[in-house]
Amino acid sequence: MDVMYILTLFAIGLIGSFVSGMLGIGGAIVKYPLLLYVPSIFGFTAFTAHEVSGISALDVLFVSIVGVLAFRNGGFLNKKLITIMGTTVLFGTLIGSFGSGQLSEETVNIVYGILALLAAIMMFIPKKKVDNIPLEEVEFNAPIAATLAFIVGIGSGIVGAGGGFLLIPIMLLILRIPTRMTIATSLAVTFISSIAGSFGKIATGQIDYVPALIVLVAGLIAAPIGARVSKKMNTKLLQRLLAVLILLTAIKVWMDIL
Repeated sequence: MDVMYILTLFAIGLIGSFVSGMLGIGGAIVKYPLLLYVPSIFGFTAFTAHEVSGISALDVLFVSIVGVLAFRNGGFLNKKLITIMGTTVLFGTLIGSFGSGQLSEETVNIVYGILALLAAIMMFIPKKKVDNIPLEEVEFNAPIAATLAFIVGIGSGIVGAGGGFLLIPIMLLILRIPTRMTIATSLAVTFISSIAGSFGKIATGQIDYVPALIVLVAGLIAAPIGARVSKKMNTKLLQRLLAVLILLTAIKVWMDIL
């Protein structure tokens, strides 16, 4: 295997997982477009949308659990929310990941574009005083949380994402969960989602294992570093960074689709 090819995939894994750990997303929102476009820029054979979704699913599985471990102390993990959203996102992701094998390459990219656009819109809507709520007093609407997690699961299962890039704006805007709790809790829900997503992608033969391993190794190095950086950053800055990142990704994907 070409050394430059290995370094390119390793860099994609480092960048995506650092952002993942820092912003509380599984990393697919970053790695999906990087894996789709960057290899061909350097003259390598481009991955198909199905291969990208498969690599992303397996990578998110391991990177998200590393992120959760980094946040396990400090009271940021909301166990009730993880249980409710994790259960329904699991079933939704199973449906999406198994069904994705029957979809065309263009359809998979369109689903990703729709998810990224929705997430970007929600991230730019102002969140009123969510970070003024003490962690021990956080409450949320359980039926709404369960329903939205199921819907997110179906979409994220199709594109191989854990759904963190949609779960975060949902938790901030609709469920009104404080930012740091949102980041930690979304990683836990993303991990549960990625278990189902990885199983579906493996069962339907959508994973190229050698590139996936390279991206994964880089991710395991970078994700905990990003999580440590997150704890020291201003919460409003974290929200803005994620919003801009998702918007740029959505614009790029839709430019290519159209």
